[in-house]
Amino acid sequence: MIIGLTGGIGSGKSTVSKLFETMNCPIYNSDEKAKDLYFKPSIKSSIINLLGQEAYLNEKEINKTYISKKVFYDDYLLQQLNQIIHPAVQEDFTVFKNKYASESIIIKETALLFETDIYKEVTASILVTAPVYLKIERVQKRNSLPIEEVEKRMKAQWSDEQKIPLADFIVNNDGDTAIIPQVLSILKKLTTNA
Repeated sequence: MIIGLTGGIGSGKSTVSKLFETMNCPIYNSDEKAKDLYFKPSIKSSIINLLGQEAYLNEKEINKTYISKKVFYDDYLLQQLNQIIHPAVQEDFTVFKNKYASESIIIKETALLFETDIYKEVTASILVTAPVYLKIERVQKRNSLPIEEVEKRMKAQWSDEQKIPLADFIVNNDGDTAIIPQVLSILKKLTTNA
């Protein structure tokens, strides 16, 4: 079964993903794969046409700062970029899924599970939540960004309140609640219902 795992920027979805990985669930990280796919020749050409040559620092590195500033301040550009990247990620995920077809649970980690309707294609969805102040703290610490930039990125994604009604499972990553028991509980429910 394919389980979608998501959470807003700074929620800690990668931490939760790593826990599932230690429990022998193959993890497909859509955001990481998307970064690789930026260098596929047809995609690179489309991105340069959309955002300009400045989107690439060199042959191995995208200009994340430039791309973020362009798309997080322009909804149209963000949609156009998503229309280039998402189909490529979907195609790549199909290959991954076929490779791990014998596994009972495959985790598909993606920031935009609900925003892009990917949740309709998975067996169940897991949402990692955290208080807004904590998300901001984590992102500032990780990316050394000013608070305004973090808030702008957060506004480009749905809030936890918008996602909660669509999620099958919720992991509370508030810094106080232990997440391992939550992950074990979800895994038990998934394997019991399989």
